[in-house]
Amino acid sequence: MARIVGVEIPNEKRIEASLTYIYGIGFTTSRQILEATNVNPDKRTKDLTDAEIKRLYEYIEKNIPTEGQVKQQVFQAIKRLKDIRAYRGNRHKLGLPVRGQNTRSNSRTRKGRNIAVGGLKNKVTK
Repeated sequence: MARIVGVEIPNEKRIEASLTYIYGIGFTTSRQILEATNVNPDKRTKDLTDAEIKRLYEYIEKNIPTEGQVKQQVFQAIKRLKDIRAYRGNRHKLGLPVRGQNTRSNSRTRKGRNIAVGGLKNKVTK
């Protein structure tokens, strides 16, 4: 497996798809990278030469925020919303859906496991 920006990318896939395994690089960005570095997008990762891998690595390192940098940007954006006490920031704090989804019957992913309120009666022993 080729290693680019600290991520092992799969050998058997086309390089165009393999680059999307790096956090922060999607399909469109992958195509832009390959166009800028003059690498054929139809090539498999295992068929790349060392020079091509080096070109890809250097271009991504210089021009595109990836992995930790992107995660840090997202974290800072959420922290900013919390600090200014925006509505979206409060939803993040409370662990509720942020983008206006209905919470009456859905949103189990954000709210966690369902907790029963009624129907818990202690059995009286006779």
